[in-house]
Amino acid sequence: MEITWYGHSCFRLTERNYVTVVTDPFDSKIIGYDPLKLKAEIVTVSHDAPGHNNSDSVKGTTHVLTGPGEFEIGGVFITAVQTDSAGRSAKSKDITRNTIYVFDYDGITVAHLGDLQKIPTQSEIELLGTVNVALVPVGGGNSLNAAKAAEVVSMLEPNLVVPMHYFTPDSKIKLDEINKFIKEMGLSKQDAQPSLKVSRSSLPDETHVIVLDYQKG
Repeated sequence: MEITWYGHSCFRLTERNYVTVVTDPFDSKIIGYDPLKLKAEIVTVSHDAPGHNNSDSVKGTTHVLTGPGEFEIGGVFITAVQTDSAGRSAKSKDITRNTIYVFDYDGITVAHLGDLQKIPTQSEIELLGTVNVALVPVGGGNSLNAAKAAEVVSMLEPNLVVPMHYFTPDSKIKLDEINKFIKEMGLSKQDAQPSLKVSRSSLPDETHVIVLDYQKG
């Protein structure tokens, strides 16, 4: 399968003979980056905000998922788990109700963590199951900062980590740059690649961080 990043938290997941998924399409007027010109059968929305809910920008959509549940669409199994829900603390009213989506493409699992703000509970982690590829917010703002993102990675133990939701030259949102997360992971500067192609045989045994170049929508 192939994973392509279009900026902020928006990815396209494609695999031959399966439906295409677009995650968290954004409003470019608010978020920055180029306007999206994507096609996909499935759009997932982690939460209702302009950086994540612009489903109208994706053509050909037959399913828009906006909350928790289990779905099977076009051969793709999707597990959607709500996190940061109300009731954890007195401050929880300030926490976004976020949905994590895990996509299972014939045994390869990709978890999009959305706008996760707090370290998930162990029960939430267990609901996600085995994660091969984790798409993780790392730039702070209303989402995980670099240190919390690194902690979540250690909990998930994925084969591959793709950072998202951080500052780039085309971003209008005040976020941290990716180098903070890279340092938290104990790595040196990573060269970005245009997309990530994943097969079962290509999954590393140890967790690897893959930095993607955002593509023009």
